Amino acid sequence: MAKPVVYHIPVCPFSQRLEILLALKDRPDAVDFHVVDITEPRPDWLAAKTGGPVPLPVLETEDGGILRESLVLMRYLEARLPEPAVAEPDPYRHGVESMLVAREGGFGTAGYGFVMNRDPAARDAHRARMTDELAALDAFLRRHGGSGPFLFERFGWAETVFTPLFMRFWFLDYYEGFDIPADLARVRAWRDACVEHPAAQQVTREQVVKLYHDYALGCGNGALPPGRTRSSFVFEPHWRKRPWPPRDKFGPPATDRDLGLL
Repeated sequence: MAKPVVYHIPVCPFSQRLEILLALKDRPDAVDFHVVDITEPRPDWLAAKTGGPVPLPVLETEDGGILRESLVLMRYLEARLPEPAVAEPDPYRHGVESMLVAREGGFGTAGYGFVMNRDPAARDAHRARMTDELAALDAFLRRHGGSGPFLFERFGWAETVFTPLFMRFWFLDYYEGFDIPADLARVRAWRDACVEHPAAQQVTREQVVKLYHDYALGCGNGALPPGRTRSSFVFEPHWRKRPWPPRDKFGPPATDRDLGLL
């Protein structure tokens, strides 16, 4: 039977949102996930489907319809597979979780900007921006959330959106020594509960740190750092077979061989 197809890149946080959503619905096989190699030019057949180069993930319906943007894809799957609901059915509670989700863009931009920064003098500014984003989330959860670790009683819509970013920001701990400050206890408890949830175990810390090494060198989306010939996102050698990369992203750059990419 034909299924929707999601074209995505490896360890993509926006694709993981869809995987988490399907896991919560106990329908992991409702979509076929097709991995696109980020280290190679986008294939012509994909550009033909999407009308040109577009960010991934992209969903293709059974009849060839194309949808993009992870939150749009989440809405599509939520409507297509309504039971069990992940989004809150109560209009007010759904409004609250939607207000929280509206903060994901600034949060994600701050985290990726921090890890990709190549100016040591700018580290404090990036740290402050990231802390401000977390403080805003902490204040929101204190104002609108319940007594448990999640926004409401269960891992839901907002958790599905934010958890992949929390997991990618393991690279901030590794490359910048940054974690959620202890005084932001509410958002820290939320983060910890999110990344430990059984529906969100598609990636590991080791996998994120190793594959996103080039991001720490300022090179995203498969771009190559100076002096390197292979991206940290290559499929082979498998990331489990590679050594952990150096933590000091401002130190002498590691070679392809140092990183186990040959």
